[in-house]
Amino acid sequence: MQAAAPDSSAPDILLLGGGLANGLLALRLSQVRPELDVRIVEAADRLGGIHTWSFFEADLTPAQRAWIAPLIACRWPGYSVRFPAFERRLATGYCSVTAERFAQAVTQALPGRIVTGAAVVSAGPTEAVLADGRRLTARAVIDGRGPTAAPDLALGFQKFVGLEVRLTAPHGLNEPIVMDACVDQAGGYRFLYVLPFDDRTLLIEDTRYTDGADLDRDVFRQGVRDYAAQRGWVIETVLREEEGVLPVALDGDIAAHLKRLGPTALSGLRAGLFHPTTGYSLPDAVRLADHLAERIEAAPDGPALAQVIRRHARDVWAQRGFYRLLNRMLFRAARPDQRYRVLERFYRLPQPLIERFYAGETTLGDKARILSGKPPVPIGAALTCLVERGRA
Repeated sequence: MQAAAPDSSAPDILLLGGGLANGLLALRLSQVRPELDVRIVEAADRLGGIHTWSFFEADLTPAQRAWIAPLIACRWPGYSVRFPAFERRLATGYCSVTAERFAQAVTQALPGRIVTGAAVVSAGPTEAVLADGRRLTARAVIDGRGPTAAPDLALGFQKFVGLEVRLTAPHGLNEPIVMDACVDQAGGYRFLYVLPFDDRTLLIEDTRYTDGADLDRDVFRQGVRDYAAQRGWVIETVLREEEGVLPVALDGDIAAHLKRLGPTALSGLRAGLFHPTTGYSLPDAVRLADHLAERIEAAPDGPALAQVIRRHARDVWAQRGFYRLLNRMLFRAARPDQRYRVLERFYRLPQPLIERFYAGETTLGDKARILSGKPPVPIGAALTCLVERGRA
């Protein structure tokens, strides 16, 4: 699509998609650049869909945690992990953002400037065409409509189905279980994830790391129910269901990926901004929002803004080659039913190292510590994973 000059009534920034990345960007700009006219166009009937986004407190700076505070629905002082060989509690704060809290905060930040039920069929740096034929213009357009085809990237997938349930009796948990891998591995790395919202309400997710993106919802739902039964939890009612298929980056050419998507500015998963191993995208979305808030001009320019984001995305990708190496070992070197051993070994490491890993701030010393000792995968298979194809 050719860039078109916006008319005098056009907004400064038009955000395509009302998901996490664009919502956080809108919220941040409302806080530090309130003079900008920022608007959102979302295909669904509400912002944020049916999602719960979580993060470790160490993923963000104190200043970042402060500005997203209106979004946080629950916070716990620690979390636990469970593996066949051991269990561990980590004293790292853990926070969750619910779709309801997210939609409320973003709507308050952009009163009267959000349109829902409006699907976008094409986009350019300064305009978008909706399914009903309307053509919208802006000084700059940012496309954050979620992941798209990525032939230039090699990906595995983290897939999950979660049920928020009300139990007949208290569950006894005070903190989240981020990984309970003491379950049948089902041909790949599988764990259950549990968030206790109150003494009888849990979000239970059956999560699996697999090579393919297909999601058999019935199988995952039954996995949640079986886990609840194993823990002695009797489900009184299912309050809601959520699902996701998150990318796990193995290797690839991020520059080619961004070029393939055209000249429009991107955000979120579409821009490749997610933790390569966990798929968590909230910390990267917060960082992008801060990055753009410092660089957007008084009169934003669509093509220039696209270049700012592309440079940022390429820099982030280049910094995370070590994570993709570990992912290749997990997906390509470990036997599928033994993949859990990679995480089991990782969680024996010091808590500060684990915090830096999830924050994307792994040091040279951390890398040496992670790779030292007897590897949890065959050495020959591990050696084949050392070289990354298509480094940007």
